[in-house]
Amino acid sequence: MKTKNGFTLIELMLVVIIIGVLVSMVVPRLAGRSEEARIAAAKADINANVSVALDLFELDNGKYPTTDEGLPALRAKPGSASNWKGPYLKKEPVDPWGKKYAYRSPGEHNPDYDLYSYGPDGKEGGSDDITNWEEKK
Repeated sequence: MKTKNGFTLIELMLVVIIIGVLVSMVVPRLAGRSEEARIAAAKADINANVSVALDLFELDNGKYPTTDEGLPALRAKPGSASNWKGPYLKKEPVDPWGKKYAYRSPGEHNPDYDLYSYGPDGKEGGSDDITNWEEKK
């Protein structure tokens, strides 16, 4: 008699059911993480990456780019820059939702500049905006 090595249909179905149960337990925990990751990336850009580039621009030129010059001044020399040593950023700074960061100098909330993303909804205002200042509650 020959013995056949392999899995029976019941064994394969049991493995598929076990994998399905494990997936159903893990997926709901990971579902909201992508939006949290985008928010964390925007905060890192605002509080570190773009802010450092703006500080380097200010260090070289004695002032921050104006609101009219905006963040493109970090990639291409604006007319008012006297000692531009850029580019200070490799690519155009866009938030994780594909929109440009908003920039205002001098700022309304900070003396030097305001830097912010409109967040997931893409609209100014609201609790989902990500800013370089603390909202007063």
